[in-house]
Amino acid sequence: MRRPAWTSLTALAAALALTTTVVAPASAGTAPQAGPRPAAVDPASEVVAEMQPGWNLGNTLDAVGADETAWGNPRVTEDLLRAVEDAGFQSVRIPVTLGQHSGPAPTYTIDPAVLDRVEEVVDQALDADLSVLLDLHHDSWMWTNQMPTRHDEVLAQFTATWEQLAERFRDHPRTLLFESINEPQFAGTSGDEQSYALLHELNAAFHEVVRSSGGGNADRVLVLPTLHTNADQGRLDALVATFEELDDPNLAATFHYYGYWPFSVNVAGGTRFDAAAQADLTGTFARVRDTFVARGIPVILGEYGLLGFDRHTGTIEQGEKLKFFEALGHQARTTGVTTMLWDNGQHLSRTAFTWSDPALFAHIRSSWTRRSGTASTDQVFVRPGAVAAQTVTLNPNGQTFKGLYLDGKKLKAGTDFTLAGDALTLPAALLTRLVGSGEHGTRAVLEVRFSKGLPWRVELVSADTPVLQDATGTTDAFAVPTVFRGDRLATMEARYLDGTNAGPHSWTSFKEYDVTFAPDTAAGTIVLRPAFFAEVTDGAPVVLTFHFWSGETVTYTVVRNGTAVTGTVG
Repeated sequence: MRRPAWTSLTALAAALALTTTVVAPASAGTAPQAGPRPAAVDPASEVVAEMQPGWNLGNTLDAVGADETAWGNPRVTEDLLRAVEDAGFQSVRIPVTLGQHSGPAPTYTIDPAVLDRVEEVVDQALDADLSVLLDLHHDSWMWTNQMPTRHDEVLAQFTATWEQLAERFRDHPRTLLFESINEPQFAGTSGDEQSYALLHELNAAFHEVVRSSGGGNADRVLVLPTLHTNADQGRLDALVATFEELDDPNLAATFHYYGYWPFSVNVAGGTRFDAAAQADLTGTFARVRDTFVARGIPVILGEYGLLGFDRHTGTIEQGEKLKFFEALGHQARTTGVTTMLWDNGQHLSRTAFTWSDPALFAHIRSSWTRRSGTASTDQVFVRPGAVAAQTVTLNPNGQTFKGLYLDGKKLKAGTDFTLAGDALTLPAALLTRLVGSGEHGTRAVLEVRFSKGLPWRVELVSADTPVLQDATGTTDAFAVPTVFRGDRLATMEARYLDGTNAGPHSWTSFKEYDVTFAPDTAAGTIVLRPAFFAEVTDGAPVVLTFHFWSGETVTYTVVRNGTAVTGTVG
């Protein structure tokens, strides 16, 4: 729950000011005058800090279609927003797309029923004790991106849109914030400098419209994005120039972060949250800190996640995914950035109010307040009949090791495991006892406990080399029959016989997970998507190398002839 307002000294002073009268000194012929002292307002930095953590109501009021259900989500309810607050969130970002509901020039009147519904949802969120960030969303690529060629028309519509929003919400509390435009982009510019100038013009127009509307908008916190809501240094510097020109203490900056791209979508061998992915994360927050936070500009990470989540959360291996979110939470917390998780329905059920991946949400939630220890992996593969000791490297993240547990029972150091520095070794005797020669799959789950934060789970998996079979099919429907034998597919390479890369993203041999290939363990297949064959040379054999998490690799050859596909082992 949000803390009571009186726990804030600033808010307490403001509350007292509301009931304090000022008495002017009496003078000859002048009666004492009394009147209310203007209420103080919390600094923008405090307003933004109290929004931590936040959640996005994605693919709903921003959906392009008839109404908020057009992209598959149900209508927003009070129960949903109260479930968001119950989960520990303090704010909700409400993206809205309004161009499709706007009339023609010169008024660009927004359908009153749409505005009524937006206001209803905003009020439901405020009533649930959530701060709200109202964001103009897909309009960025639907019409404001045409500003280079339709400058006056776009600026007029943008101004009219915010005039109507500002008027509708002018008397709402200051826990409602406005964001000018989501992920701003411009088609056909001469380069970044022109794009920066156009974005500055939009942000300045937004600022002028809202401030001139009066009421609560006179000091409402306004949130301005970088170009593409990206945190490259040039983008940050351009937005700082806008802040300096506007010279308004009630402004905040926003950017988005979806991770190091190869890791975020699992392409080019980006299966792990490795040094490159970690450096991308820490570098991003360092730039934001040095450019904005150090200047006293509050910052909102308006969206974060992994791009592969747009398909499903299984695109990234579970342990690697958890390490990313644990580290991101730490970076945001220590930098002083408010975070707002992007959720288009893939995380929190909009009807059952349950989390699709409870372990993921547990790590996200824990990262709001503390670090948790992790490890080099959350899966240890054991080959039946050839069991050998295996070592997992711990990443304590400032915590201390407290023990290794199995089914809640503490294992014995020196007998069941050894720990040398951060190297946790599981001896062959333990692995034989827990995995032995039993059936393939997860045989046991160990739990590494640290002094603080969440424990780290390590699956012990019995696995043998997967077995593939020959197959025929079409470019629209082709699957490699696969007996996984307990193993798990990590990635796939594709090369022609001369060694050159095949398929999409021809600059890398490693193809994009789920876009070009996907394992289906229940069906016993590895599916090759139409998108893969769309960029494969007709009649040219392609050698696929499937990389499994155990370290095993298996090759397979496919040949496309028109729409027909044949596949052979080896």
